[in-house]
Amino acid sequence: MKTSQSVVIDRLQQAQNAHDLEAFLDCFAPHIQTDHPVHPERPFQGIEHARRNWSTMFHDIPNFRSESLGSAVEDDTAWAEWYWFSTRRNGTSFGMRKVSILGIQPEQIKWARFYMEPV
Repeated sequence: MKTSQSVVIDRLQQAQNAHDLEAFLDCFAPHIQTDHPVHPERPFQGIEHARRNWSTMFHDIPNFRSESLGSAVEDDTAWAEWYWFSTRRNGTSFGMRKVSILGIQPEQIKWARFYMEPV
């Protein structure tokens, strides 16, 4: 049986692969707070920042794909590993590996800690 946290992770990936910005944003609380420990200049707060970021991603990477490599849930915290890949609109390759630690209550991501690097 899937937990509500696992369902949110599934919805997130489905929205990414469908390039459905509104369904993607519905996975996040309006006041989402993020942290990027490896890149401290990247944190953001609020859904509008996520909207700007992902609008650009979906535009610049029109065939963006997200592959889930694994996930785990404990209480209201989920861990997920991702491989993002595609070709940018300008023809260059795009690849990222990412680990997300997510605080999910009850059906939205309230906070996130991202570890991601290009591959």
